[in-house]
Amino acid sequence: MSRRRLVVVGNGMAGARTVEEVLRRGGAELFDITMFGAEPYGNYNRILLSEVLSGAEEEDGIFLNDLQWYRDNDIELRAGVRVTRIDRFARVVHAEDGTERRYDKLVIATGSSAHIPSIPGIRNPNRGYHQGVFAFRTLDDTRGMIRYARQHERAVVIGGGLLGLEAARGLQHHLPHVTLVHSGAHLMHAQLDAQGGAILRHSIERLGITVVTGAYTAEILGRDAVTGVRLRDGRELPCDVVVVAAGIRANTELAAASGLVVERGIVVDDQLRALDEPDIYAVGECVQHRGETYGLVAPLWEQARVLADHVTGADPSAGYHGTRTATRLKVAGVDVASMGLREAERDGDETVVFAEPGRGVYRSAVVRDGRLVGATLVGDVRRAAQLTQAYHDGLPLPDDRAALLFDLGAEDAAESVAALPDDLQVCNCNGVSKRALVAAVEDGARGVGAAMEATRAGKGCGSCKTLVAQIVEWAAGGTVAEEPAAKFYVPGVPMEKSDLMAAVRRLGLKSVSAVFAALAPLGAEDARSKMGLASLLRMMWGDEYVDERDARFINDRVHANIQKDGTFSVVPQLKGGVTTPAQLRRIADVAEKYEVPMVKLTGGQRIDLLGVRKEDLPAMWEDLDMPSGWAYGKSFRTVKTCVGAEFCRFGLGDSTSLGIALEERYQGIEGPGKMKLAVTGCPRNCAEAYVKDLGVVAIEGGRWEIYVGGAAGAHVRKGDLLATVGTAAEVMTLTGRFLQYYRESANWLERTYAWVPRLGIDHIRAVIVDDAEGIAERLDSAIAASVAAYRDPWLERRAEATPGQFRAAL
Repeated sequence: MSRRRLVVVGNGMAGARTVEEVLRRGGAELFDITMFGAEPYGNYNRILLSEVLSGAEEEDGIFLNDLQWYRDNDIELRAGVRVTRIDRFARVVHAEDGTERRYDKLVIATGSSAHIPSIPGIRNPNRGYHQGVFAFRTLDDTRGMIRYARQHERAVVIGGGLLGLEAARGLQHHLPHVTLVHSGAHLMHAQLDAQGGAILRHSIERLGITVVTGAYTAEILGRDAVTGVRLRDGRELPCDVVVVAAGIRANTELAAASGLVVERGIVVDDQLRALDEPDIYAVGECVQHRGETYGLVAPLWEQARVLADHVTGADPSAGYHGTRTATRLKVAGVDVASMGLREAERDGDETVVFAEPGRGVYRSAVVRDGRLVGATLVGDVRRAAQLTQAYHDGLPLPDDRAALLFDLGAEDAAESVAALPDDLQVCNCNGVSKRALVAAVEDGARGVGAAMEATRAGKGCGSCKTLVAQIVEWAAGGTVAEEPAAKFYVPGVPMEKSDLMAAVRRLGLKSVSAVFAALAPLGAEDARSKMGLASLLRMMWGDEYVDERDARFINDRVHANIQKDGTFSVVPQLKGGVTTPAQLRRIADVAEKYEVPMVKLTGGQRIDLLGVRKEDLPAMWEDLDMPSGWAYGKSFRTVKTCVGAEFCRFGLGDSTSLGIALEERYQGIEGPGKMKLAVTGCPRNCAEAYVKDLGVVAIEGGRWEIYVGGAAGAHVRKGDLLATVGTAAEVMTLTGRFLQYYRESANWLERTYAWVPRLGIDHIRAVIVDDAEGIAERLDSAIAASVAAYRDPWLERRAEATPGQFRAAL
């Protein structure tokens, strides 16, 4: 039997989850699958965008299905391509790039978009949103906010729901002043009652966020860029960033234009079919079912399962009958759970309330006819699972109503978990039930991390991790397996870093493929492990390392930093931030010759040429005739310096010369993470040395202080004092020794600001300064060997390392 064609319009969480469910039911044998996605990426967890905004999560960590997943499952992904029309009679979808795909079954999963109120000044007729105005819906929105916020001081977030609160908290990591403006009388008014909203507000304000409720934004101020917002009551709030998080609206334009029945969403029946269309389905936030639309993920997962059952024939009788929504979230770091009614609606309704504003704790329950019809928890959600069970199943409640909100003589955790129903949704973010977690444990995932990896439970907001751990422990019979994989340097080779390095040296393994062949289970290669192994081997072997280009990130393959539009950023080296008129003239000439869209001064005292085509990189490097600034690698990047003693009247040491010497010696050396340095000529700290991976500060008496483990990005940490020395030569020695010890003992992608506190500054000082372990001489020799093996990567302009290395992407 020939396979039919399944076309899915939408590559977000609902569309991709539906395809996953189809594949689980043998859909790969039934269908040739094509997916269209408006964004140029694989499928990512939109819930975690707030984690990316705050810096708590890397972009790579939020992807649920990377591009390789689509290839592995023979799915044609048209990423970054919008569908413009559905011809229902010819059974063909038409896309903006001219693509046409016939379908036998069509799934519409176009999701929703940010609701942008018609506020005067919010848009510029020539360029969309006004300069400084952002929505908060996509990965590109998040990237744009991060870039812009770092250069500004004050933000106003419009909207006091979940998204607004998350945006406000995330922006605090990039600028010092954040104000949240909400039109409702209290925060999260769709989920919380007035008292719960007031306690949440108190918790949010303690974080340093200014909250204004009952306020409508009347105008965005500023001619060329945002300068403030004016409220309807005449108040003006100065700001240079505005984020609009005023809710979402279903994306129904395609469906409506194609003749489908649309109200608030695409109207569907219990099999998720569009009305009068037996072969067109819709799923997710774009759907209206029995008069309801849903903006939470739990209903989306239920819909995906029903749709997959129906479209594959696995269960033609499957039906979706709506979802009684219960939410459990972490909002700006505050745990919140909500279900059903927020407050009593009838005369006979009982309300049980406990409030402890000083601790930010609020609990309420609404009881009707002896059954739980609503509950709200803020700050302490330990009873959420039991309340959710009672709410969903209509269980009889204890006569002592206080037991609803407190563990009064309650059974132990194991008994409590055992009583939870199998279909209880434990992780709302990824739609994981108790049954799925138990099945994962029975299939061998007998550790918490393994069960989370197998099911994705706990991979969203994280509020369910405690319950996940309890269920895994209960399912494993009280004995949770130790998870040695958590200590592996890379996931594909089951060895800790020290053992891995010893085996690599003993066996003389000088390439990534050799490591896999000798040390990985069954010699299997693991794509997630390649980059970490490549960095480790380059550090260990220097010029003896056998380079395999598929073990590199794209940045490291072409020695430039890829941008969101597929172009690249070129940053030539300006040692210590010092340049000459000749260099500046050359950079200007190159920027004009290659029509560089943006020339930007970086925070590291360098010049960034942004928007360079990949095929132009070799010629540009040749014309620049300057070394790489290593702005793209997991490596030593730059040394920031102040003017120092030569010109500054406060200078106590020649910070510029020392910074240049450090950069010349250690430029480009590999590391588990990037390494940023600074040298400042006095404790006034103009070069920000206290918050670098390694910072050097000149003090009275011609001495230098060396600080390590500092950070000034999303995480801010003042470095620990490693040593005070009397000469620049000692600075050079201890710097090299510290960097080598970090390279040898840190985990892959672990920055010094995490590694230093993990090992402890006393231990690091004993090893680096006092040579307590007798390895100082070896560390000095190892770093010297890496220095000697240095080669400017931009020399590959003269001879490509691999055929087509700089070929333009098609």
